[in-house]
Amino acid sequence: MTTPAATDPARIRNFCIIAHIDHGKSTLADRMLEVTGIVEGRNMRAQYLDRMDIERERGITIKAQNVRLPWTPRSGADTSTEFVLDMIDTPGHVDFTYEVSRSLAACEGAVLLVDAAQGIEAQTLANLYLALENDLTIIPVLNKIDLPAAQPEKYAAEIAHIIGCDPDDVLRVSGKTGVGVPELLDRIVTDIPAPTGVAEGPARAMIFDSVYDIYRGVITYVRVVDGRIAARERIKMMSTGATHELLEIGVISPEPKPVDSLGVGEVGYFITGVKDVRQSRVGDTVTLQHKPATESIGGYRDPRPMVYSGLYPIDGSEYPLLREALDKLLLNDAALTYEPETSAALGFGFRVGFLGLLHLEIVRERLEREAGISLISTAPNVVYRVIMEDGTEHTVTNPSDWPEGKIDKVFEPIVNATIIAPSDYTGAIMELCQGRRGQLGGMDYLSESRVELRYTLPLGEIIFDFFDALKSRTRGYASLDYQEAGEQESSLVKVDILLQGEAVDAFSAIVHKDKAYSYGVMMAGKLRELIPRQQFEVPIQAAVGSRVIARETVRAIRKDVLAKCYGGDITRKRKLLEKQKEGKKRMKMVGRVEVPQEAFVAALSTNESTASAKPK
Repeated sequence: MTTPAATDPARIRNFCIIAHIDHGKSTLADRMLEVTGIVEGRNMRAQYLDRMDIERERGITIKAQNVRLPWTPRSGADTSTEFVLDMIDTPGHVDFTYEVSRSLAACEGAVLLVDAAQGIEAQTLANLYLALENDLTIIPVLNKIDLPAAQPEKYAAEIAHIIGCDPDDVLRVSGKTGVGVPELLDRIVTDIPAPTGVAEGPARAMIFDSVYDIYRGVITYVRVVDGRIAARERIKMMSTGATHELLEIGVISPEPKPVDSLGVGEVGYFITGVKDVRQSRVGDTVTLQHKPATESIGGYRDPRPMVYSGLYPIDGSEYPLLREALDKLLLNDAALTYEPETSAALGFGFRVGFLGLLHLEIVRERLEREAGISLISTAPNVVYRVIMEDGTEHTVTNPSDWPEGKIDKVFEPIVNATIIAPSDYTGAIMELCQGRRGQLGGMDYLSESRVELRYTLPLGEIIFDFFDALKSRTRGYASLDYQEAGEQESSLVKVDILLQGEAVDAFSAIVHKDKAYSYGVMMAGKLRELIPRQQFEVPIQAAVGSRVIARETVRAIRKDVLAKCYGGDITRKRKLLEKQKEGKKRMKMVGRVEVPQEAFVAALSTNESTASAKPK
């Protein structure tokens, strides 16, 4: 395909595929690549656009990918015209909503994909509302119609009820067999509007993604809104004022192909030789240095971390390697934030901000896999705002930052959660949410058998095992989506775990006053099993301030000092036992508890909590 053929905006259609996790976005994208003939059959593989090993292993999309497809409609008035379709395949998990929002800003339309065997899920609705906010044209599609369990009529009516269209307008396709895919591509050409922009005006392009290539530096993905940008020109970033020379400009189809220039509505990439991803900020506007635009495009906000966790290398000498690995990962994941921190128990590490538990798990796995470092991650926690009685304010991302002294108010982040499930499980879901301090905001029946519940919940209550509990109570049928909704005042306390009277910062936690006792009992019981017996008795205490709320004891190992006494007078045995008792007393006064690394790993293991983030 030659460059000039793609320059007419009337022949360009920009769209993305949005859906809940595991509803077949990547499979449908594979069929589109095949139907348009852009990937030869011998080169085809499942999840073609997913580049990372971890994406392919888990069968989930983590990073959005864009690709240019040529398509000549098979029906309608334009059967002789070749159109250019710019498609963006987006992730489905709630943690990667920021990837979806960036993609929507670069499109005029969205294919809303719904599994014909499962129906509308929470993340489907969340992504639909995001698309409607961006004023996109929605094309409703039922996928997986080849499944024996598919109920296309039932779920077409459900989609029609939500979008306000006719059930017959909902397309039926199968991403696996390719049925209905050509008709979908025809519908994209007819329904989605062509991009609009001022072709003769100053050039403006929006950055919607950037990745780091070890050989070529930062590759910036852009959508041109106005004007034309050509290779070898000097470009200017409007937010920072930095200028760079364009070494290469091109399109992804599906491999990078250099072109002479990009015009109105086109999606492509820039290479400037810059080595720092932070210099091509997502959401920034690119213009030409010699004829700059005066107004930036705007419309995209930076992602804010929702969950914080400490990452520590098990071997302290690997700390510089961890810093290097995080710096490298930041080049490909703009949503990551981190800063160094130290722990008396765990040594040097980093406090890292994540968008959710799945994001935490993916980052940790990538660090361990790509850098070969074994890591301990502390229990995830959220950001609290603490106001003291003297009026000073503290931001707490780590229990060890909890201020000493008299506290006036504590504020915690809250989220608006949407839960969709069969109506039989309404009572069980309500009971779970109320047990997590949730407030019911509303309830709607999507159909006779499916209900949507809207709750306001503290974020700290849902980052552990909420999703697991929800799935087990609804036999796996419920789906969850949440969005941040500000903060609320709450009765929170810090629970310290003391070993031999000394607080171990790694085991501390910030919990609601009503749950402090159960956390203390649980942690003390866990540590009693994990800490090996010493030569002296070890008390494990959970305390709020100076008040002990739970206690367990690791019994002392007693050397058999009577082994050499075979027979003889009882006073001889008593004398040996008294001597041992004195020694134990002295040892208890000077003895320090040895906590093995395995105990920290097991006690702080987030496996139970991060399992909740895995796709079901």
